[in-house]
Amino acid sequence: MAESVVQFLLENLSALLKEEGSLLKGVRKEVKEIETELNRMRALLRDADRRKDSNEEMKTWVGEVRDAAHDVEDIIDEFLYRMDRPRRGGFKGFVVDTIHIPKNICGRHRFATRLQETKVNVQNIFQRRPSQIEEVTRSSDVSEQWQRDLETSVFKADNDIVGMTKEIDLIDGWLVEEEKQRTVISVTGMGGVGKTTLVTKTYKNQQVKKHFDCYACVSVSQSLRIDELLRSIIKQLLEAKEDVVPNDLATKDAGELRRMVRGLLDSKKYLIILDDVWTMNDWNKVNVIFSDCGCGSRLVVTTRDFNVASAAGEGRRVCKLQLLDQEEAWVLFCKKAFPNEPCPLELEPLARSIVENCEGLPLAIIAMGGLLSLRDKTALEWNRIYKNLSWQLTNNQMLSPVKRILLLSFYDLPYRLKYCFLYCCMFPEDYLIKRKRLIRLWVAEGFVEETSKITMEEAAEDYLKELIHRNIIQVVETNVFGRLKACRMHDIVREVALSVSREEKFCTTYDELQARQNGKVRRMSIYSSGEINHSSAGMTHLRSLRVFDGNMSLSSSLNTMASSFRFLRVLNLEGVPIESIPDEVTNMFNLRYLNLSKTKVRELPESLWKLQNLQTLDVRNTELERLPSGIVKLRKLRHVFIYRLTDEFAYNFNFFTSIQVPVSICNLTNLQTLHCIEEKEGEIVKQVGNLTQLRSLTISKVRKIDGAELCNSIGKMKHLLTLNVSARTEEETLQLEALSPNPPPFLQKLYLYGHLENVPRWLNSLVNLTSLALNWSKLREEDPLSSIQALPNLMYLYLQNAYEGQQLCFRDGRFTKLRNLYLRDMKQLNRIVIEKGALASIQELILINCEGLKTLPEGIEYLTGLQELRLWGMPTELTDKLKLKDGSEEDRRKVRHIPIIKRVQWTEAEGWVMELLNVDENLRKAEENLVDVEKKMQEQLHGNCLQESSLARQR
Repeated sequence: MAESVVQFLLENLSALLKEEGSLLKGVRKEVKEIETELNRMRALLRDADRRKDSNEEMKTWVGEVRDAAHDVEDIIDEFLYRMDRPRRGGFKGFVVDTIHIPKNICGRHRFATRLQETKVNVQNIFQRRPSQIEEVTRSSDVSEQWQRDLETSVFKADNDIVGMTKEIDLIDGWLVEEEKQRTVISVTGMGGVGKTTLVTKTYKNQQVKKHFDCYACVSVSQSLRIDELLRSIIKQLLEAKEDVVPNDLATKDAGELRRMVRGLLDSKKYLIILDDVWTMNDWNKVNVIFSDCGCGSRLVVTTRDFNVASAAGEGRRVCKLQLLDQEEAWVLFCKKAFPNEPCPLELEPLARSIVENCEGLPLAIIAMGGLLSLRDKTALEWNRIYKNLSWQLTNNQMLSPVKRILLLSFYDLPYRLKYCFLYCCMFPEDYLIKRKRLIRLWVAEGFVEETSKITMEEAAEDYLKELIHRNIIQVVETNVFGRLKACRMHDIVREVALSVSREEKFCTTYDELQARQNGKVRRMSIYSSGEINHSSAGMTHLRSLRVFDGNMSLSSSLNTMASSFRFLRVLNLEGVPIESIPDEVTNMFNLRYLNLSKTKVRELPESLWKLQNLQTLDVRNTELERLPSGIVKLRKLRHVFIYRLTDEFAYNFNFFTSIQVPVSICNLTNLQTLHCIEEKEGEIVKQVGNLTQLRSLTISKVRKIDGAELCNSIGKMKHLLTLNVSARTEEETLQLEALSPNPPPFLQKLYLYGHLENVPRWLNSLVNLTSLALNWSKLREEDPLSSIQALPNLMYLYLQNAYEGQQLCFRDGRFTKLRNLYLRDMKQLNRIVIEKGALASIQELILINCEGLKTLPEGIEYLTGLQELRLWGMPTELTDKLKLKDGSEEDRRKVRHIPIIKRVQWTEAEGWVMELLNVDENLRKAEENLVDVEKKMQEQLHGNCLQESSLARQR
C-alpha cells in the first residue's frame, strides 16, 4: 500500500510539473528532486509491500516513506492554493493584488524552504532503508506461500460441503454433455465462497472422471509461472498412467514443456482444472496450451474476476457462486463448531449472531467454527471473540487464512482501485452505498484519473464495475433498468479493509481515534456522538470527514474544526442538526465536496467563493432560501443540488421547491448536474444553454412563452442524459415542440410536469430513452401512446393525469422492453386494452386512483411475465372481483399467473392499508399464529435451560 501512496503522489507531481510552469517558478527544482527521490524508492516499496513477514524495522521504514509522501502532498496543495488564489476584479482589486505581490514572493521562498527540508528528509529515509529489501520485480515467498495454502485446500475432505448441490449438478452436467468441441466451464465468486471446494468435489467424482482419458488439477494463482504450471500438469498426467516422470523435467524450458503437454493430450479427451486464474492475460497464456482435437475435452476455470469467467466460459457456461443462505450457514457452522454434538441452547443466540456476521461466506464460517470449537463453551468466552472480530482477524492464527485469502483480491488491484476499495470501508456496517454519491466522492478525493476521452465520473463508474466484477464489492440494489443503484461491503471483507486502512493510515473511525493519537489521520468517519479532539496533531492532516450520526451536535465546534482541518477535501455533514456554517469553513482551500443536505442550515457564508476547488455542493432539503452570489466564481463546480423536496412521491404538482440562485450560475461551464434551477422572467432558459457539459438538468416554473428559448438551450446539451422540466402551474402549457429536430441524442430519462397540447413529435426519435414520465399532461389525443410505444429501449413509463380520454390501447408488438407501467389519476379512463404480443417484458403494473376503471385491463392474461399487480385507491368494483373469497372466478382466472396482487386502500381508522388479494387471509393469519407459538415455545425452552444451567453452577 505504501507503494500506492507514492505512485499516487508521483502521478500528481508529474502532472504538476507539466501544467503549472508559471506557478512553480522558484520551487520547480525542489519538486523535481523530490520526484526523483520518490521514484528511487518506489521499486523498494513494491518489494516491501509484498513481504508480509516484514520485521519491525521494515514496517517503520515503510511508514516513514508513507508519511513523507503525505507531507509532500500537503505542502504542494497549500502552495498551489496560495499562489493561485482567485484575483479580485476592478481597480481596487488590482491595487490589493499589487500590494500582495511581496507576500507571494515571500510565500514562494517559504515553501521552497519547506520543500528543500522535505527533500533532505526523503533522501535520509532512502539512506536508512533496511538491508533485506531487494529491488525485484516479483516476489516469490509470499505468493508461493499463499499459493500453497490454496493448493492445500484443494485436497481437503469434502464432507463439510453445505449447499452448492445445484451448482455441483450443473458443473457435472456440463462436463458429461455430448459436446465434441473443447468446452470451457467457468466458476466465479468472491474469495472464500467455495470455488475451489466446488471444482474439487467434481474432480474427485469417479463417475465424472470415467468420461475422460486423462485429467489434471493445478493452481494458477497470482504469480503465474507457465513453466511450473506445465511441469505440474505433466507430473499429474504421467503419474495417473503410472509412467515415469523424466529426470530432466526440472531443466526443460517452457517451449519444451508445452510440446510435452500437447503430446500427452493429443487425440485424448482430457479434463483440466485451472484453479484461481486472476487476469485475462493469465487466461490467454494458459488457454493456448490446450488444443481442441474434437474429443469432447473440458477445461474448468475458477476465478474471482467475472470478466475473466465470462470471457473464458464464452458467456455460456459460467457458474457464479452465491453466499450461503441463513440456514445453510448455520448447518456449516455447527459442523465445525460442534462436530459431535448439537449447539447448546444457551449459546445458540450468540452463535447465530456470529454466523450472521459471517454473512454466508463459507471460508469465514468454517474458520470461526473451527476457532470456537477449541474454546470454552461459555457465553462469556464466545461473546469476547464476537465483540473483537476485527482484532481476531488480524491477530488470531486460526483466522489469519481468512484475512490472507481475502487480501489476495486487494493486493491484485491497481493502486487507484486500492484507494477506491478501502474508501468503501469508511461507511458503517451494512450501509447501502449509493452509486452516484460514491462516484462523486472518489472524484473529490482525487482517486480517479483524468483523461481527455471520458469524464472522471465515467471513469469512476468503470472503477466501480471493476470492483464488482472482481467480487469484492456487492450489488444490493438495482434500478428498474438493471443498473447498479447501491452497493455494500461484505462485513468480513469490510473488517479486513478496516485493518489495512488502520495499518496504512488511510482512514479510521472516530471511536478508534484514541488508539491512534500519535499517527496522522487522513480520513475519518464518525458513527456515534462525541466531542472531536481538534487539538490532536494527527487531526490537522484530515482529508475527509464524514458524519453518519444524525444526533451529533457540531454547532459549537465547527469554527474550531474549520480552522484546524484546512486540508479537507470532503466534508459530509448530511443530517447533522446544525443551523449555520461559519465563515471559517471557506478557509478549507482544498475542499472539493460539501454535503449539507438534510441539515437545518439557513444561510451559507458570502465568502463561499473562496472554495475554488469545490466540485460538489449538496444543500438538498435544508432551510436555505438562496445561495450567495459568489457561487458564480466557483469555476470547478461539477454537481449542484439545490432544492427542497415537498413530496418525495410526487403526489402534488410542484413536488420540489428550488432555492434562489443568481442567473449567472449558468456561466459555470463545468457543471454536469444542476438540480434544480427556477426560471426567472425568461432569463434562465436563455442562459442555461451555456451549460453544454450537463448530464442532468432539473428546471422548474417554466412558462409557456419560455418554450422556444428553453428548447434552443436544451438542443445545445449534446451530453444530456436526464431532463426534468416542470411548468409554473398545473394548468400552464409546456411548449416543447421546438426541440425538434435536434433533441439531446443520448437522453435516457425524461420527466415532464405540465399541460401538453400534444405529445411532442420528437419523442419517438429518442432511441436511448429508458424512462418517461408525463405528469398533468391532460392529453386529448385519440391515441396518445402512438408517439411513444415504438421507443426501442423504454423500460419505465409513468403517466399521471396525463390523458383525459376513456380508453388506452397497447398494440401488438409495442413497448417490447417496458418493465414498469404506472397509470395514475386518470379519472375518465374506463377501459384498458392490451393486445396479445404487447408489453412482452412487463414485470410491474401499477394502477392508482383511476376511479372510472372498474374492470381489469382486457388482455392482462397475455402478460405472462407480470410479477406484480398493484391497485392503489382503485374502485372496489374492481378490487373485490379479485378476492379469493366471493370474487369473480373469471377475473381470478385471468390473473392467476401473477405472483403478487396488492390492494392499497385508505381507511379512516388505519390510513393506507395493504392487502394481498391472491393470498387466503385466514391461512396467512393461521401461519403467523403458528410462527408466534413456535417462537414463544423456543423462548420458554431457552429460559428453562438457562435457569437449569444457573442452578447447576450454584450446586
